[in-house]
Amino acid sequence: MSNVCDVTGAKPSFGNAVSHSHRRTRRRWNPNVQRRRYRLADGTTVRLNVSTTGIKIIDRDGIDSVVIRLRAKGARI
Repeated sequence: MSNVCDVTGAKPSFGNAVSHSHRRTRRRWNPNVQRRRYRLADGTTVRLNVSTTGIKIIDRDGIDSVVIRLRAKGARI
């Protein structure tokens, strides 16, 4: 599964893990992306990779308006 949110576009961020002795090794912070299924007003279902922030946006604006916004951007849904 991809670590990119379909709604917000959140991707993994990269940086250094710094130990007690200040040795630095590369690490990454993954967004909390989950595969969710939503039912639209016309009865069709949509599966999205959504971060927890994206879930809050869908709860606030409604899935239909979010899908319209995504399709206007050219996303395949």
